[in-house]
Amino acid sequence: MAEKDTSQERTEEPTPKRLEDARKKGQVPRSRELNTMVIMALAAVALMMLGQTMLNDLSELMKSGFQPSREDIFDGRAVLRFFYQAIIDSLWLLLPFFGLMMVAALLTPMSIGGWSFSVEALQPKLEKLNPLKGLKRVFSAKGLMELIKAFAKFTLVALVAIVVIWVKMDEFLQLGGESLDMALSHAADLFTSSFIFITMALIIIAAIDVPFQIWDHTKQMRMTRQEVKDEMKDTEGKPEVRSKIRQLQREMAQARMMEAVPQADVVVTNPSHFAVALKYDPENMRAPLVLAKGADLVAANIRRVATEHEILLVETPPLARALYHSTEIGQEIPAGLYLAVAQILAYVYQLKAVQKNGGEKPSLPETELPEDFRKYADMGTDNDPGRH
Repeated sequence: MAEKDTSQERTEEPTPKRLEDARKKGQVPRSRELNTMVIMALAAVALMMLGQTMLNDLSELMKSGFQPSREDIFDGRAVLRFFYQAIIDSLWLLLPFFGLMMVAALLTPMSIGGWSFSVEALQPKLEKLNPLKGLKRVFSAKGLMELIKAFAKFTLVALVAIVVIWVKMDEFLQLGGESLDMALSHAADLFTSSFIFITMALIIIAAIDVPFQIWDHTKQMRMTRQEVKDEMKDTEGKPEVRSKIRQLQREMAQARMMEAVPQADVVVTNPSHFAVALKYDPENMRAPLVLAKGADLVAANIRRVATEHEILLVETPPLARALYHSTEIGQEIPAGLYLAVAQILAYVYQLKAVQKNGGEKPSLPETELPEDFRKYADMGTDNDPGRH
């Protein structure tokens, strides 16, 4: 039996590009349970704050509608006029409540998936009209999960509703013996409290559904290793192009490095294989700074630029190798090389003073490397695969 091709399993996390492409298609995590819960919760709050006012206004509207004048009773057009006015007044009365519900319905989906508007998602797809595919979706694992969720939601909400009705049964029965105004007010309180308890049940459902939807969306967006490789080729280009880009970047970095060589105080050389340009400003630097370094051809270019700008070249092979292998361009030298470099800089300063004022030429000091840096003394250019 042939072995299973595990390379085609979706084991890789989705890349930012895949997530962005999915967003453009309208594929973002969404939770209908969260939407329902938020709308119900805001409706309960709105009823608590505006319910009594809305009830009183609706009561007044009904009273005025059922108390027409004698002239209006015998006017056939008055009924249409009253009906039209009642609709307008009712809409204005309920507008704040419905406006709040609409805002909740629009903003709640953005809480877990963000804003997403896709024209592609709005385009009609004939495959969705295929009854066979529709049956596959209904009887799939996801369809079974949706059925279980719907049944669980119905069961939980039904149980909460039964408990609320059972506890409030006496109050519901008392409504028949109360006056109209009192009964309406009492019924509004009962409706609002029942609404709140049902909303609490929906909070439990949403707390389970939201993490599940996020996990399910991430699972669907997972990629195979081949898809990741193909995407990298598409986004970064072919290997030849990337190699050319890296080569250009190295050339630009070397050009910037060469521009800094004239600012150096000294260039420590191997003498031919390595070259490291150093600068030290006691007032602004804590330690000498590496302005440039290179091996072979790059080292030759550093020496050439330094010679053109009359920068002193000092041949100390062990120190040159140690500086080359243990430092980075633009950074300070390691603390272990402070003494050796200080001796070289002191020699440079003495030599410049002699050239300016005359006197006996100083001798080049014998620098001794700490034990941790002696390993670099015998390292050549072939031992450093990442040389500049």
